[in-house]
Amino acid sequence: MPELPEVETVRDGLERHVIGRAIADVEVRRDYSVRRHEGGPLDFAGRLRGRRLDAAARRGKFLWLLLDAPDTELPDAALMAHLGMSGQLLVRSTAADAAAAEPHPHLRVRLWLDDGGALDFVDQRTFGHLSVAELAPTPDGAPGGTGSPLPLVPEPVAHIGRDLLDPALDREALVARIRQRKTGLKRALLDQTLASGVGNIYADEGLWRARLHYARPTDTLRRAEVERALDGATEVMREALAQGGTSFDALYVDVNGASGYFDRSLAVYGQEGRPCPRCGTLVRRDTFMNRSSYTCPVCQPRPRNGRW
Repeated sequence: MPELPEVETVRDGLERHVIGRAIADVEVRRDYSVRRHEGGPLDFAGRLRGRRLDAAARRGKFLWLLLDAPDTELPDAALMAHLGMSGQLLVRSTAADAAAAEPHPHLRVRLWLDDGGALDFVDQRTFGHLSVAELAPTPDGAPGGTGSPLPLVPEPVAHIGRDLLDPALDREALVARIRQRKTGLKRALLDQTLASGVGNIYADEGLWRARLHYARPTDTLRRAEVERALDGATEVMREALAQGGTSFDALYVDVNGASGYFDRSLAVYGQEGRPCPRCGTLVRRDTFMNRSSYTCPVCQPRPRNGRW
């Protein structure tokens, strides 16, 4: 599933290519792709026609486009996108581009833009979805997320924590909350209500950099160890972002259809049986929450009996 660097790469592309353009028409080709929109496909299309896209924003893995509000000073709604496992937002910059492009077999929603171009939502596995959501004020009065000029956030995202790249994140409070939990360290990193955007790939890579095992109990960690884990995750996500994210197949691409290449820089994730880049010990894979966790047995020693 796309994590923060992949979603931020898409947000940045939308900011550069569609902001300031208006939606002329909407084609919903698969109703399931707007299942989270309470009014159904017809209401979804009706709420978007004629609206201008004013900003592209993101919090963690959630992405939204602020819609202009002709009758009010501030936006009152946003087009929200969750990419799921394989969702793609592809920009057809001009009418010629849209007409020339072969219809994608997994095109679910097309937004026709006022200048003849289009924004396509393509989703092979159909776990992703689009919806129009009302906006709610942020409790701390800071902008809703990366790219947002306003202290507003879509209501379905209001419970999601700020992400590790968000300047408004209260890092000290986050460290305290993690240490108060009685859970494993990786579970805490994946808890989107604590801090959003970290998924399986960057949790494993960040913990390897921090030399911490994923099963370390959070209530036994020193403040410096939690800081180290957060620093590791932040560092690896910044590096992945600079490389366009991680693409293992053609399902994750940016708005122009290009894949990221951070998969070439992964130290442990997906590297079972290969030597650790730091010490040479073979990387280990463990089953974790119906997924996998990858660690170096020497650099990241497992806690004894669940405690340290």
